[in-house]
Amino acid sequence: MVSKILIANRGEIALRVLRACKELGIPCVVVHSTADADAMHVRLADESVCIGPPPSRDSYLNIHQIVAACEITGADAVHPGYGFLSENAKFADILDAHDITFIGPTADHIRMMGDKITAKTTALELGIPVVPGSDGEVKTEEDAIKTAALIGYPVLIKATAGGGGRGMKVAKSEADLIEAWSTARAEAAAAFGNDAVYMEKYLGKPRHIEIQVFGDGEGNAIHLGERDCSLQRRHQKVWEEANSPALNVEQRMKIGQICADAMKKLKYRGAGTIEFLYENGEFYFIEMNTRLQVEHPITEAITGIDLVHEQIRVASGRGLSVTQEEVTFEGHAIECRINAEDPRTFVPSPGTITHFHAPGGLGVRIDSGAYQGYKIPPYYDSLIGKLIVHGRTRVECMMRLRRALDEFVVDGIKTTLPLFQDLVSNQDIANGDYDIHWLEHYLANHPA
Repeated sequence: MVSKILIANRGEIALRVLRACKELGIPCVVVHSTADADAMHVRLADESVCIGPPPSRDSYLNIHQIVAACEITGADAVHPGYGFLSENAKFADILDAHDITFIGPTADHIRMMGDKITAKTTALELGIPVVPGSDGEVKTEEDAIKTAALIGYPVLIKATAGGGGRGMKVAKSEADLIEAWSTARAEAAAAFGNDAVYMEKYLGKPRHIEIQVFGDGEGNAIHLGERDCSLQRRHQKVWEEANSPALNVEQRMKIGQICADAMKKLKYRGAGTIEFLYENGEFYFIEMNTRLQVEHPITEAITGIDLVHEQIRVASGRGLSVTQEEVTFEGHAIECRINAEDPRTFVPSPGTITHFHAPGGLGVRIDSGAYQGYKIPPYYDSLIGKLIVHGRTRVECMMRLRRALDEFVVDGIKTTLPLFQDLVSNQDIANGDYDIHWLEHYLANHPA
């Protein structure tokens, strides 16, 4: 087991990892910017190191400062959480050069899955079903026209280094194509410093299904079922479920085993999530995230497996704690991402929380670093907490979620709590009848 872990993140995920470290009896260090000096993870940590001013590039993305913090405190491992440096292959390489364990996959696997074209090619080689699309980068207008004709309209143009919906455009016909292609390239260049784009068939009403996988780096791997992340706004997940209302046991186990077998071939190490679009009974690979996901708690709820414990165990060279045969799925879980945003316009709402009351009771979990008097800084992601509920059935889970949302109080700032109170009462949601476009249509038809 590693002897001391530095947590290179902030907010609720830093607190989540800190709690896992304490449960395992491992001393931990947190880093923070000057804006996060009063954050809960800083208050609860064994040690803390200020690594710079508020801008992320000067603090949470400052690799040299984080390595220096490891050397100062004697931390021999780093947990990156999600976001920031969690999928930065250069960071993993630098830690390795300093004999510091990166609690995540190898730098090679991060690079492989970080480039969307390489990831798609690799998925094909590993036997994972993919969306029909271009063989690689679409470099010219002529390439775009020819490729779209082969795939068939509508098509989706995506940045190879993309994420979060940036550098992504839909063309419904040839008349739309060149503008969509050039706009996607410009957005990709501005957001990622890389204007390369590729093309895929655009699916009309798919669901977003992802499979949680875990590997030990030695050729052993398992899957922990799926999560349905179809309720999205601008390609950002809002509400997640495990298991998906759209899949049956046979479908779940089949696609899960395909993903686990692929990770065995790859000799993948640590936690990963393979994301698919799902339509008409077919799965289409879109990307793999080589890190812990924001929505990991709902997988923990239905499997009883602590994913952060498992990450640390694998990084320590102790292998997986369970075999596939030992993994069981119990009940249903839902996660709502509570953001410091206006619930209709989604404009960020930083400021001081004047009153904070988290719900409780059986099957209710809150992952949040917020507290009464805490000041939400304007510099980072607007997520202030995650409400996770678990029930024996989806119906019980929905009723528990309704009750928990009514109990949840956050005053002083605007939050997305009212949105979830609306959604939990919606008949389509109650029926599990939604796709990746549902939420945006709902918001368009229910203005503030």
